[in-house]
Amino acid sequence: MKIRLGIGGSVSDPTQLRALGQAISTCGFDSIWLPEVLGQPAIDPAVGLSYLAGVHPTLKLGTTMLFTGVNPVSLAKKLASLDQVSSGRLLVTAVPGLTTGSEPSAIGMSPKVGGPVIEDALAVMRALWRGETLNHEGPSGTFVDVSLSPRPIQDPLEVWLAGMAERSLARCGRVGDGWLPTLCSPDQVARGREVIEAAAAGAGRVISDEHYGVSLGYFPTGYPDGLADRLATRLQGQALCDVIPRHYDEIAPLLERFIAVGFSKFVLRPLLPILDWEEELTLLGRAVLHVQR
Repeated sequence: MKIRLGIGGSVSDPTQLRALGQAISTCGFDSIWLPEVLGQPAIDPAVGLSYLAGVHPTLKLGTTMLFTGVNPVSLAKKLASLDQVSSGRLLVTAVPGLTTGSEPSAIGMSPKVGGPVIEDALAVMRALWRGETLNHEGPSGTFVDVSLSPRPIQDPLEVWLAGMAERSLARCGRVGDGWLPTLCSPDQVARGREVIEAAAAGAGRVISDEHYGVSLGYFPTGYPDGLADRLATRLQGQALCDVIPRHYDEIAPLLERFIAVGFSKFVLRPLLPILDWEEELTLLGRAVLHVQR
């Protein structure tokens, strides 16, 4: 397996964006990941990645992007255009959105019921990316005699899915190109992969062994007070240190445990505000880049 380490960050101004992109390139990480979170102050990922595509001509550009509350034709064009301007360096994971705070209201629907919309929107977008003229009616909308240009450079443009719920795992097996969950332990993802592969086999599909990853949040210098209590429901009995490393020196050993169960692509996300991205990624790189092989 090719082990790849990307960096995820939510930035709210151009200065931070430039600093993050430069630090990732300088420090030797594989990709930058910008999330789409409507309820938080952050630059829109399509805008941010378009800027980075020109500034950093070799850096892979990833996003966890909302596939709910949007017109899938418009989203298909946005992602195809972004793949064009980045010369085929775009990485996409579809997400339904956060279930807390203002996010559900901003999206216009509960992310808890967004799964069928994501699946339907993905079918629409893939048809357009293949160059088809589309006639479609489904949960994501009704479209008559619709086509798309330009198409993505990548053929196909892969879309990975997230989520740990049983229905999300089954959906990933049926229609996803890969899996990138978060807040999960090595034991949990090993079991989740079994569900995904069974669903894929049932749909006559095979997901590449290279297409399993984890979005891993970490704390550089210890947990904030009360974190375990706040995450108790999500942890489902897993030890917090098996889900979120609390020091730099805990990250690489946890990555090796994920690698041992067949996961090879990682997005590392500092869970505290970062004032100096070059300093942060230099320290992080010393702790983890030997894992990238």
